[in-house]
Amino acid sequence: MIGSLSAEHKQLKAFPKADKGMERFVIELPHRDRGEENSYKVEIVPGMTVMTDGVNSLRMGLSVQAKPLKGWGYTYYEVTGKPIMATTLIGVPPGTKKVKKFVAGKSLIIRYNSRLPVVIYAPKGTEIRWRIWEAPDEFDKVDKG
Repeated sequence: MIGSLSAEHKQLKAFPKADKGMERFVIELPHRDRGEENSYKVEIVPGMTVMTDGVNSLRMGLSVQAKPLKGWGYTYYEVTGKPIMATTLIGVPPGTKKVKKFVAGKSLIIRYNSRLPVVIYAPKGTEIRWRIWEAPDEFDKVDKG
């Protein structure tokens, strides 16, 4: 795994501990030089691992919102919504085995900043998954049509 979910980042002291019923997740991104960071984004995905029927597609009613950390000029992220699942209604053949699966909510893509930790507050029982997106340095040009 790239980065960390239990970082001891020097800037972490600015962020409060989690409120009752919440958990604090911390991602420490791998260092990138300032010029490099423009080619990267971070996707934060809230969700839960649950037993599913293995046939239907599921979606969790959770999303991630950016919030300002008053007095610091930093941003933290909060998972909102309810852990209610929406599902397709495809008939499940008899004898189909249950499958353990991560069911994602609505993700949020944020800018890459390796100088600060990415701090996410989520209701207890919520999982946070994340990934880094990378774009090439060059832009494609669109011709007039």
